[in-house]
Amino acid sequence: MNITPLVWIITIIVTILFFVYEFFAHVRKPHEPTIGESARWSAFYIGLALLFGVGIGMVSGWTYGGEYFAGYLTEKALSIDNLFVFLIIMTSFAVPKIYQQKVLMIGIIIALVLRGIFIAAGAALISNFSGVFYIFGALLLFLAYRQAFAHGDSNPVDGKFMRLVRRVLPVSDEYDGDRLTVVKNGRRYVTPMLLVIIAIGFVDLVFAVDSIPAIYGLTNEPYIVFTANAFALMGLRQLYFLIGGLLERLVYLAQGLAVILAFIGVKLVLHAMHVNELPFINGGEPMLWAPEIPIWFSLLFIGVTIAVATVASLVKTRGDRAKVGPADAETAAAVEESPRG
Repeated sequence: MNITPLVWIITIIVTILFFVYEFFAHVRKPHEPTIGESARWSAFYIGLALLFGVGIGMVSGWTYGGEYFAGYLTEKALSIDNLFVFLIIMTSFAVPKIYQQKVLMIGIIIALVLRGIFIAAGAALISNFSGVFYIFGALLLFLAYRQAFAHGDSNPVDGKFMRLVRRVLPVSDEYDGDRLTVVKNGRRYVTPMLLVIIAIGFVDLVFAVDSIPAIYGLTNEPYIVFTANAFALMGLRQLYFLIGGLLERLVYLAQGLAVILAFIGVKLVLHAMHVNELPFINGGEPMLWAPEIPIWFSLLFIGVTIAVATVASLVKTRGDRAKVGPADAETAAAVEESPRG
């Protein structure tokens, strides 16, 4: 895939302009988006991402188009998991709903910048050290295990990092609009709003460690990695308000993502074996018997896994609500029939 510096520059400028427009058109004036507004813009950004993938397929070939779609699906799923953590942070800090858009926008921009740095570092590693595929593969297998069995066990707001931040920075007890600092009795304090942004930035850093090795397991093209990440993050703010209630019902999302990360980890290890150059593994010779998983299978596997995790989550939560419903009804009836003093 031949991407000229001019194409890179145009892509980065257009991406920046999208976020600048988002800020001035939707975020600058604090308000809580309606369902209709969120749905329209979510559909717009998803449609734009799909059109871009079709464009890559038509211009550069459908192998690259397939890699883009597989990467976009994976990054979108990981971004939704990111939203779930954002929801926990917003709830823990009791962020007023009219200011949540601003927090999300800043968090998404931080995520894109961090991922851009990781993408550049990953590209440099891959071009100079083929053994990095072994490292990425092992990392993804570890992250898959953590995602499956440790998801939701800790609140990032109460973690060691945030406790350190609270010890270092003087924090006021109340929000002051969307301001990050406030002066009280001649002393400057940071508001809870700044703590929220710091917490989200830290979470973004952790998620970048998950997402970049994952997509490099699907494509070696930095341009596809960047654009798939950018489109996955575009519209994430609107998606937060659109599926806020649904997020709590995606109880198997962590397990679905664990399966995807494990699959990509295995795919990376097999690819590393196939192109092996490490002298202490097989004498430095490639293991050509190791199969290369085709991109069409990766795309199919990721799509099916996300669909199964979503459907299973909705069935599980619906079943749980159905069990709770009759119990609540019986309790209410018992209260009504009990003698009143």
